Amino acid sequence: MKGTPRGVRLHIGLFGRRNVGKSSLLNALTGQEIAIVSEIPGTTTDIVKKAMELKPIGPVIFLDTAGLDDVGELGEKRIRKTLKAMDRTEIALVITDDGIGDYEKEILQELKKLEIPSVIVFSKIDLKKPDSGSIKLAEELASSVVKTNALEDVGMAELRGAIVKLAPDDFMNPTSILSGIVEPGDTVVLVIPIDLEAPKGRLILPQAQVIREILDYDARAIIVKENELPGTLDMLKINPKIVITDSQAILQVAADVPTDIPVTGFSVLYARWKGDFETFVRGTYAINNLKPGDKVLVAEACTHHPIADDIGREKIPKWLGKFVGGDLEFTHYAGHDFPDDLSEFQLVIMCGSCMLNRREVISRLLKVKDAGVPISNYGLTIAFSLGVFDRMLSPFPDMIADDDG
Repeated sequence: MKGTPRGVRLHIGLFGRRNVGKSSLLNALTGQEIAIVSEIPGTTTDIVKKAMELKPIGPVIFLDTAGLDDVGELGEKRIRKTLKAMDRTEIALVITDDGIGDYEKEILQELKKLEIPSVIVFSKIDLKKPDSGSIKLAEELASSVVKTNALEDVGMAELRGAIVKLAPDDFMNPTSILSGIVEPGDTVVLVIPIDLEAPKGRLILPQAQVIREILDYDARAIIVKENELPGTLDMLKINPKIVITDSQAILQVAADVPTDIPVTGFSVLYARWKGDFETFVRGTYAINNLKPGDKVLVAEACTHHPIADDIGREKIPKWLGKFVGGDLEFTHYAGHDFPDDLSEFQLVIMCGSCMLNRREVISRLLKVKDAGVPISNYGLTIAFSLGVFDRMLSPFPDMIADDDG
């Protein structure tokens, strides 16, 4: 299977009167010329379906519909198709460039009856700004309200954020960490150091979840500490499908595992599972641009009391500083706290985010993207700083940059 099935893509419907800017909005959201844009009313005569990746949200299908005020016998057929599109819609964008009229009210009432969350999008605000009465009415009728100027990319970040907030829980919380990596009958070696940060008498959540998934895949999990890894590999008659390690042990694991066996880390799998993996990987390469004195935000989802040699407060600053050739200025946030203003930072580093849901991770990715700041996570940053980044990405070769970057 080369692409994401339509059934697991988030379906986003665009509704509104003719010539209110639905197609322009779609093009601005996706960054592509998907829909024909024209000043002539009724250019969209049928539902335009486009499957794509909406960064950093993931796989979606846009349904660009015909105008609700279409006229004539043919227009009535188009309107029926437009209303039928609601059956496939999980989030509705209701676009208007002139307040909330009867057409908008009718569509919003139908969406409410079907329990479909909606965003009222005021378009073309460069030509006409919505008045306070229209905004108040919109807030009463819809789940969210956004003001946009698609031609100048105004309001697009806010609109993506609204889509994230309204996305169904099952879309925002995908079920498989090991999708495309492990198959029935595979053997997976997990390297789990037992150090000061390891909770006494139990495993941390990512380790426990990965073990459970391996069992769900009808595969085999072999669990070792880092010093037991070489002997364990020698004992196996057949190479394991993959070795998954705690990121702090990646340097030793990379040296001990033959190069024909893929290696990655728990937090790297989480970056792939809960976020937009490409954004995290691309952000990690930006470490090359850091200079001594630059400001780095470290965001950890846990709120545990810091201990000696803490990964986020001690180890990563030490490894990154050595890579850069001088001290960096670190700011730390914990739990659900995350700054609104990211403009002072040259890099954001998130933990594996096992305590955050995907919706919150994606919301943070939208914030850093809007601020133009690169983002990485613990496992990717550690591997890059220690010179084993390509090794950590070996199960995902399409993510490894070529020599030109």
